[in-house]
Amino acid sequence: MSRPSEIQPDPSMIGGIAQPPYAKLPDPSTLFETRARRLAALAEGSELKPYLVFLSALVEVQHRILDDLPPAEGPDAESLARAAEFAMPPLDRGRFTLDAAFDATLERLLNGARSVDKPALAEEALERVITAGPAARDAMVRNVLADSLPMEALAEHLYVAAALQVHFARLAAGLDVGRLARIAEGVCPCCGGPPLASLVVDWPTAPGARYCACALCGTLWNHVRVRCVVCGSTKGIGLQEVEGSSGAVKAETCDECHSYVKVLYQAKDTGVEPMADDVASLALDLLMRPGPYRRAAFNPFLLGY
Repeated sequence: MSRPSEIQPDPSMIGGIAQPPYAKLPDPSTLFETRARRLAALAEGSELKPYLVFLSALVEVQHRILDDLPPAEGPDAESLARAAEFAMPPLDRGRFTLDAAFDATLERLLNGARSVDKPALAEEALERVITAGPAARDAMVRNVLADSLPMEALAEHLYVAAALQVHFARLAAGLDVGRLARIAEGVCPCCGGPPLASLVVDWPTAPGARYCACALCGTLWNHVRVRCVVCGSTKGIGLQEVEGSSGAVKAETCDECHSYVKVLYQAKDTGVEPMADDVASLALDLLMRPGPYRRAAFNPFLLGY
């Protein structure tokens, strides 16, 4: 494995971008299809190929089940107004309750996952979720929404997380992006979750702007560059990468909170996708593990490493 390059400050300037849009809501009709293609592409030549191929197939199931799902009912007008007034996420994870739309999403995801080629342990985990009772499923949902997955049952929770991603992406897509408010450092303005990575985009409307990506609902929200997405510090910010890599994926480190979150660069690779590239760049996480920085990002598909 290559050694990390020396930590260097981001050479790009913070300014020069005229008011990039604060947030971009997910489009479920393309989100999972794009992610599945990226995972499949990244699998070629990767030491993680079996896992990336499995994830690509599972994400393809996420895309296929979108057709004919019951409508996902979002917050009522009063809840939306309160969230906007008090700078709270309109999709409150803590108050989420199972409903017909999510139940249908989970059932279709689990049934679709049966046809995915997978190791025996993953197959056994799928069967445990399928046969789990309402209370056990509810507990798994709560664990995923709290970003706290038990190590002894990671595989089971992966399937539940996949269903929740579909459901929350649909909910987020129905929100009014203009009413989203900044909440706190590293907090998704839609569902209140942490970022799984940040993305320096190459959009014509916001070239060079940086957006954090939510692991649950798929929302992107603007965040100043050369500023820690965890604690907000602008001091001691550095970058590390695998030596000899394309430079499309780096670890942004912070000497204040001693954490790191990956940053992806569209200008280096137009195909980067936060969820897929975070998993595929596991070598960077392994390279960072012995050092002083802890991984702060949450990705349900990359737990246990």
